[in-house]
Amino acid sequence: MNQDKYILTMLVENEPGVTARITGLFAGRGYNIETICGAPTANPKMSRITITTKANPLQLEQCKKQIKRLVNVIKLRDMTIEKAVKREMALICVKVTSETRKKIKQIITTHKGRMMDEGQQYYIFEVTGNENTIDELLALIEPFGIKKLARSGVLALYKES
Repeated sequence: MNQDKYILTMLVENEPGVTARITGLFAGRGYNIETICGAPTANPKMSRITITTKANPLQLEQCKKQIKRLVNVIKLRDMTIEKAVKREMALICVKVTSETRKKIKQIITTHKGRMMDEGQQYYIFEVTGNENTIDELLALIEPFGIKKLARSGVLALYKES
């Protein structure tokens, strides 16, 4: 069956073991979590967990029903096609030479990246954007030699307007 990518965000009680129960639910049913981000909200008693997964529509519906049954889950929302602000951050370490420095800086600037460390042989920079923006940047930087890469995974908030 065809699998699509989905973004689920949930408001949960900020208590030990909540994330483990949610990830255990996914693992127990053979669903892969592509990305997961979790952190406290403005209310320290609650956290927001955002998960990106691939599933077919039937699997997704089953998964959402089971997540809603978990006692510590306050609210669950499928942000895949919702009006939402979706962002991801990446830290990228790329190899530089005297010949490639200018070109790499130009690519970073064009994608609104921010230089974090300028060494003799490597640049470390950060970039924030949607998944496609980061993927496009990585495709442009890859020929120069990516030494290290850390991606946050998708964060999403429903638009109030």
